[in-house]
Amino acid sequence: MKSLFTFLLFLALSTQAQGKVNIFACEPEWASLAEEIAGGYARVYSATTAAQDPHHIEARPSLIAKVRRADLVFCSGAELEQGWLPLLLRSAGNNKVMPGQPGYLEAALQVQRLDIPGTTLLTVGDVHSQGNPHVHLDPNRLLKVADVLVQRLSLIDPEHATGFQENQQEFSRKLNLQLTEIQPTLQTLKGKKVVVYHDNWLYLWDWLGINQIATIEASPGLPPSGGDLKKLIQRLQNQPVDMIVISTYQNERAAKWLADKLNKPLIKLPYTVGGDAHATDLASLYQQTLKLLSL
Repeated sequence: MKSLFTFLLFLALSTQAQGKVNIFACEPEWASLAEEIAGGYARVYSATTAAQDPHHIEARPSLIAKVRRADLVFCSGAELEQGWLPLLLRSAGNNKVMPGQPGYLEAALQVQRLDIPGTTLLTVGDVHSQGNPHVHLDPNRLLKVADVLVQRLSLIDPEHATGFQENQQEFSRKLNLQLTEIQPTLQTLKGKKVVVYHDNWLYLWDWLGINQIATIEASPGLPPSGGDLKKLIQRLQNQPVDMIVISTYQNERAAKWLADKLNKPLIKLPYTVGGDAHATDLASLYQQTLKLLSL
């Protein structure tokens, strides 16, 4: 009996050591932020990788199982995951991570959003009535999301609230130090003009002072046709362009064609953590992004 009690105690302590909070992050950027803030107090799972378009993910049974065990579902929100996350939530039947509960957190709704339509239109493609959801590309907005994440984790696991706060303070300190160090680079990029494949860089440009003058997609989320590209070329003939920008998960064929036609560089940015070998966390994601834009 004593040996059984000792084993059960060891098992309980081991489980606690592995982390009390199960965090289901929809995208790598939020998984990375959760790992920074939760430290060793949580198990973090990312539903997607940097090689995937987060708009279009299959609601696989393995993802349903992860949501069923989650204490916190942490996503971009603002309808980015509308094609798959609601199905996961319904199928998992986990009330504590349903919208409106402390265990459900949409990052985009915690900050001021850009590109909110004046009216909701019935249209095709990836149109978000709540505004552009790709808020992680502005480190200032990301730090505000981190503050909210600390509050949610402290509600879910109050025993480790102090640890979450300390982790957040250290993360904020390091990131702010990095932002100070790269300030000269920010000045060199200000005023640059870019064409992008998809409208997922607005917060990056807002932070850097870069002007986005066109998207290769004629309709958000839909590949451009030959006619779309011809119209775009005509539109850009008399406009200065410094570079064409795509993310690592986007098909570069149309972007390369445009870059060749305009004789401008094609820049492939990591977009999120893991997007290339150098973007291993949020701090290095920003650093690598600025390095590539400055080449």
